[in-house]
Amino acid sequence: MTGPDAATVELPPAAPRASDTQEVLVLDFGGQYSQLIARRVREQGVFSELLPHDVPLDEIRGRAPAGLILSGGPSSVYSPGAPPLRPELLELGVPVLGICYGMQAMAYVLGGRVEGAPKGEFGRSRLTVHEPGRLLQGLPHEQSCLMSHRDTVFAPPPGFRALASSDESPVAAFEDTARGLYGIQFHPEVDLTPHGSEILARFLSEGCGCDMSWTPESVIDEAVERIRRQVGDGRVICGLSGGVDSSVAALLTHRAVGDQLTCVFVDHGMMRRNEGDQVIAAFRDAFGVPLVAVDARERFLARLAGVTEPEGKRKAIGSEFIRVFEEEAARIGNPRYLVQGTLYSDVIESGGGTGAATIKSHHNVGGLPTDLSFELVEPLRTLFKDEVREVGAALGMSERLVWRQPFPGPGLAIRVVGGEVTEERLAILRDADFILQEEVRAAGLYRELWQSFCVLPAELRTVGVQGDERSYGYVIAIRAVTSQDAMTAEWARLPHDLVARVSSRLINEISAVNRVVLDVTSKPPGTIEWE
Repeated sequence: MTGPDAATVELPPAAPRASDTQEVLVLDFGGQYSQLIARRVREQGVFSELLPHDVPLDEIRGRAPAGLILSGGPSSVYSPGAPPLRPELLELGVPVLGICYGMQAMAYVLGGRVEGAPKGEFGRSRLTVHEPGRLLQGLPHEQSCLMSHRDTVFAPPPGFRALASSDESPVAAFEDTARGLYGIQFHPEVDLTPHGSEILARFLSEGCGCDMSWTPESVIDEAVERIRRQVGDGRVICGLSGGVDSSVAALLTHRAVGDQLTCVFVDHGMMRRNEGDQVIAAFRDAFGVPLVAVDARERFLARLAGVTEPEGKRKAIGSEFIRVFEEEAARIGNPRYLVQGTLYSDVIESGGGTGAATIKSHHNVGGLPTDLSFELVEPLRTLFKDEVREVGAALGMSERLVWRQPFPGPGLAIRVVGGEVTEERLAILRDADFILQEEVRAAGLYRELWQSFCVLPAELRTVGVQGDERSYGYVIAIRAVTSQDAMTAEWARLPHDLVARVSSRLINEISAVNRVVLDVTSKPPGTIEWE
C-alpha cells in the first residue's frame, strides 16, 4: 500500500534558494553515521560537507547552503552538557532536516515534547506512514527502517504535522513545510532503511530546490576555476606519487595552468616493484605533463634510520618530502605553490574538518612541517576516493591508473611494522606484494578489493621446517579489505584456494619468509593499514 498521490497533497512551494551554490551542509552532533549522511547526499548529485555542530553562524551564512542536515548523536537533548541546537540555525531561511538526535533537538527548542521512551529502539523497526506530507510522499504505508535511540518525540512542535510512527516512536517523522523544517527519527543514510535515499532525494529536490547536478564534469570545472583563482600566473610544483589521488590533482592543475606546473616524482625507495618507471612513462609520455624524477632512495633510508614508531615514520617521511620539494623548487625558479592529492578521508583521520580525533597523521596532512614554505593547492580535499576515481575517468586516465588500489604516501615504510625500515625488509615486502597482486589480478578480484597488501612484522621471527631443516624466518601478513571510502572497511573473504596459492608462493619464492597469516580485522576497530 502506498501513500496518496502527489497531486492530492497541497503543499507550499519549496523554500527559495539562498544562492546558486549547490551544497547542503551536515552539522555533526556526534552520530556514528554523520559522515555517511554527507556521502548519501553527494550520491544524489548535491555536494555536501560535514561540519561541527557549533560551526560559527557567519561561516554558514557565508557559504549560503541550499539546506542543512542535523545529524544524530549519543546524547539526550535535555541532559546537561548535551550539544545544543542553536535556534538561529532554524531561522537562516534555508531548509533543515533533523535526523534522530537532530530531530529531537529541533523538537525540543521549538516547543515539542521529547522524553525517554519506555523501551529503547535499536536496529530494524517498522515505520507506519499516517500522512506522507512532502518528505514521505509516494513511499509505502508500511516500511522498515533503522532506529537507534532511547529518547523520542511524543508531540511535535506547534505548526508541525506528524507524518509517521513506529512501535516505540509516537512521532517518527514530522515537517513544517512553510518554514522548511523536517525531522525523522530513523536513519535514512544506512542500507537498513531501504527508502532512505528516496527520502533524502525528496528533501534535496523538493525541500531545498537543488537541481542535483553535481557530477564529475562539474567537479572538474569547479576545481579548475578554483586553481586558476588561487594560482593566477604563479609557478606550481606537484608531488606526484603515481597514485590516483596525486595523478588526478596533477591533471586538474595542468588543465588549469598548463606549463606553469612542474611535477616532481620522488623515488624514496619504498615504492612497489617497477612502480617508478610506470609513473614516469604515464605522465611524461602519455599526458605530456612537465615532470622531474628525483632518486632519493638513500636519503630517505638514512632519514628513517633508527625510527620504529609509526607516527615517527609518517612525520619523518612527510617532512623529508617537503625538503626534497623545496630543493627541486629552487632549481626550477622557486614556485610558490605545492599541489597535493589530499582527500577528505585524510583530513578527517588526521583530526581535521569536524574536530574528530586524530587516528593517524597522513603524510600530506598531519605530517607536514611547521615551517612549510609553500602555499598548498589541494583540489581533492573535499572528495572521497570513489569520487576522485570518477573525476579521473572523466579526465581520460587509463582504467588501470584510475583503479589502482590505494597506496600510502610513506609507501612500504609503514608496512614494515614494529621495527626499523631497512633495504632487506623493503625488498622482502616488494617481492611479497608482487606475488599477492599477481594472484589477486589472476583471480579477477583486484577491482572488488579496496586494498590488498602484505605487512612485515619487523621484529617477529618464527620457527619452521624447510628442506628437512629448521628455519627461523619472517612472517608475512596478508591484508585485504572491501570498502567504499576507507572510513569503514570489512576484511575481504578471499577464496581459500587463492590464499593457499599466495601463501605457498610467498614461502617458496622468498627465502626469508617461513610463515603467512591472514588479517581478519574490520575497520573499526582496526585501521586498514597496520601503522
